[in-house]
Amino acid sequence: MIHKINGNDLEKIGFKSGPQIGIALELLKQIDFRTKKQALNKLKVIVTSPINYVRDKQWGVLAKAILESEKQRTENATIPLASAKDFNVFGRQHIEPGAMEQMYTAMKLPVTKAGALMPDAHQGYGLPIGGVLATKNAIIPYAVGVDIGCRMAMSVYDIPASYLLEDKLSLKRELIAHTNFGSGGNFEQGKRTDHKVLSNELFETNALVKSLKDKAYVQLGTSGGGNHFAEFGIIEFEEADEALNVPKGKFLALLTHSGSRGLGATLANHYTKIAKEKCKLPGDAKHLAYLDMNSEKGQEYWYAMNLAGDYASACHEIIHRKMKQALGAQLLATVENHHNFAWKEIVDGEEMIVHRKGATPAGKDVMGIIPGSMTAPGFLVRGKGNEASLNSASHGAGRKMSRSKAKASFTRTDLKAKAKEKGIILMGSGVDEIPMAYKDINEVMKSQKALVDVVAKFTPLIVRMADDTGRSRREIKRQK
Repeated sequence: MIHKINGNDLEKIGFKSGPQIGIALELLKQIDFRTKKQALNKLKVIVTSPINYVRDKQWGVLAKAILESEKQRTENATIPLASAKDFNVFGRQHIEPGAMEQMYTAMKLPVTKAGALMPDAHQGYGLPIGGVLATKNAIIPYAVGVDIGCRMAMSVYDIPASYLLEDKLSLKRELIAHTNFGSGGNFEQGKRTDHKVLSNELFETNALVKSLKDKAYVQLGTSGGGNHFAEFGIIEFEEADEALNVPKGKFLALLTHSGSRGLGATLANHYTKIAKEKCKLPGDAKHLAYLDMNSEKGQEYWYAMNLAGDYASACHEIIHRKMKQALGAQLLATVENHHNFAWKEIVDGEEMIVHRKGATPAGKDVMGIIPGSMTAPGFLVRGKGNEASLNSASHGAGRKMSRSKAKASFTRTDLKAKAKEKGIILMGSGVDEIPMAYKDINEVMKSQKALVDVVAKFTPLIVRMADDTGRSRREIKRQK
């Protein structure tokens, strides 16, 4: 006897819309209850504790349907955002509204504890480039970035600046010979370089990481596309620096900018997908999906991120080692710093995961490099340890024009003319990297005087980058 029970009756006792209601109504046709109340009481017990009825001959199919429905709701549940927390902004006048909005969204995450925006900030994907975010026990793949562990590395040689001015062509040849650019750039068999990073035990983390080792090997010592570069220039120390043990003067220096290549990009995309599946956030916040640091996937990503950072560092080390040998020079100093990374740091007395997406670590006395554009100076800096910025500074001048807008606004002729005007020997580069697409580095530096002290000024003169098509080293060489 059915006792005229319908879907509304079932929803009142806890059933959710979907297959489970249809299954329950069908079962009621097969089981005889003396009263409607007796039938509903039995169904209420099942919907409250379906796990107890999974193996029941009569009610098992209903219990399984209820559990499956609960699983789907859990998987599709959206994590609510909190009220936006305050964050500090440096150089607000230089920052576009889109970057500000992205930072506001990041400050609404339930795991967010503190944040700051650097003066080079501009809109990115998820967290804005130039954004610094401290989270409690959670890591956000897209707050680290796709190019994990991207970094600057500088070698200051015991060679006077006059050498560069007198022999630009030989230095140009060395850049062509010892660097390789482009999104798919790799070294052919016989020209590849071994490095201890390939023996890093983190390559044994899981099957995915293991599968990327061969790709990492063929790209070891190469650089990416976009704004990645290798350039010779003159670095000027107006005063001797005791900590670096560099005297006053002008010297030849090599500055490189690149990251973790295909290894880092694959890891970033893989773990971002996992984060989005496990952490569903509403609207624009969905790209800030995070992984619990206590979870298996959270730990996997942490180890993978650190491996990508070590790999990026190895790529720079190889380039700088080759160049030192080619020049027959001695080093006065080397400086390296990275962005697109996350660190475990103490913030307000608690351990936090501090993400710096396109932001430079600037703790007390920490050395860093902040480049401008290909025709603008860069700066060797020493951090002041400003807690308001979460011990951070900008990682460059920052874009004031998107890549698509730059390509629509300028031509390759404009790019060549600008380089010639500034006396730059330019190899490669896309039109989207034209200097006019970037903010004024001098204004950016003024906005972060409270964050870093300038130690020396670097002026680029010979610049190597990937071009618009990402052509190989040999193709560019044939142009010359």
